[in-house]
Amino acid sequence: MNAAVESAAFEPLLQFEMEMEAFLSNWHHCDQLSSFVARMISHNRADPVRHSNFLSSALNELLEMSFRSGIPDGQLGCTVYRHGPTERVKLTLPCPSAQSQFYREAVSRTRNGSGYARYLDSILTDLAPSREVILLDLAINFDAEIRLEEQASSITLVVDLPLEGIVN
Repeated sequence: MNAAVESAAFEPLLQFEMEMEAFLSNWHHCDQLSSFVARMISHNRADPVRHSNFLSSALNELLEMSFRSGIPDGQLGCTVYRHGPTERVKLTLPCPSAQSQFYREAVSRTRNGSGYARYLDSILTDLAPSREVILLDLAINFDAEIRLEEQASSITLVVDLPLEGIVN
């Protein structure tokens, strides 16, 4: 399926933007934003509480990854879309060109066979999850498909989360 047709099938549900400086001022913004967004868009799912919990967890991980980037200039942007059983999160954050390679490699690892072993090794040895481990966690535990879109001074992580399960 081509990307334009695929994107057209997703309907926007909710969008927010926040100055990175304000976002970085308080770690709790990650939890507050993820909980609010998840509750707002989970009301019409088969099991709204379950859906909200899973979506909140996934969003919180992405927001914490953005927080760890520590780049105070620019804006954090998040849009959540839906198509059938899948929620698509598009998270845009400032990213200096020096960090772009890290994100390209981390996203690439979510699609190759070494990701699982790398994920297990990391959770057994790291005290806090790295940005790469967060992406691996989403790919492994949420069955997320992740891709990266790069702009001049920012990146957008596109994360498809099939939270409602497979439709038969």
